Amino acid sequence: MKRVLSIATSDSGAGAGIQADLKAFLRCGVYGTTAIVATTAQNTVGVTDIFAFPPEVAEKQIEAVASDIGVDAVKTGMLFNAGMVSAVAGAIDRLGLPNVVVDPVMVAESGAVLLEPDAVETYKSELFPLATVITPNLNEAFALVGEPVDEDRMEDCAVTLHAMGPKAVIITGGHTSTGADLLYDGEGFKRIEGPVHPSENTHGAGCTYSSSLASFLALGYGIEEAASRAHAVASEAVEHGLGEIGEGAGPVHALGGVLKGVAQ
Repeated sequence: MKRVLSIATSDSGAGAGIQADLKAFLRCGVYGTTAIVATTAQNTVGVTDIFAFPPEVAEKQIEAVASDIGVDAVKTGMLFNAGMVSAVAGAIDRLGLPNVVVDPVMVAESGAVLLEPDAVETYKSELFPLATVITPNLNEAFALVGEPVDEDRMEDCAVTLHAMGPKAVIITGGHTSTGADLLYDGEGFKRIEGPVHPSENTHGAGCTYSSSLASFLALGYGIEEAASRAHAVASEAVEHGLGEIGEGAGPVHALGGVLKGVAQ
């Protein structure tokens, strides 16, 4: 049983964050562990408050998991502030954790800001150089390079992000016209395509994707194959999104395809 550690924030509505990660881990057949760095007061409509934990709380959780259970891959999600980003990067580096997927979460589906501005530079200088792959969406990618959003310039953006240190960059396609993800590994580009399911029930899609990607890396797949499989899992989760949950953007359902027809 491969072990994948999510270092991220709790979503009280359970659509994204740690809760979405654990669902994705289960879907992909790996054992999920967690280091919770903050908690949100959140539902499908929006985020009403964020309560950040001291950085040492995250470090202790990471060390506890690594020392006993072990870690075959890591996914980082919402880290909220520069102190936490730095502490998480330090723990990953110190413990030599492998297959690091960094999802630089900045803004919630509802529009709430989930990353303090000064943390962006800490991502670039401390965490990106440790990453096997980073997975920003289109808006996050252009925010990281400091340029306007322009779908036609995704390749240039990926090259700029790759120069910040990760082994590979995947700009996820959920906010693009085609839905295709763009992978750049420093040598060439690969567009990863799959079914597109028009839906408003996309809360947690990014978390599901990055957690699935970490899972497939832990299972031994190369980055391109892992990315293709993660794209399929995230797409399926959107297809089975739970519009009946809450009044806002419904959560994705990572197990929807597996459980289809079971609870009738």
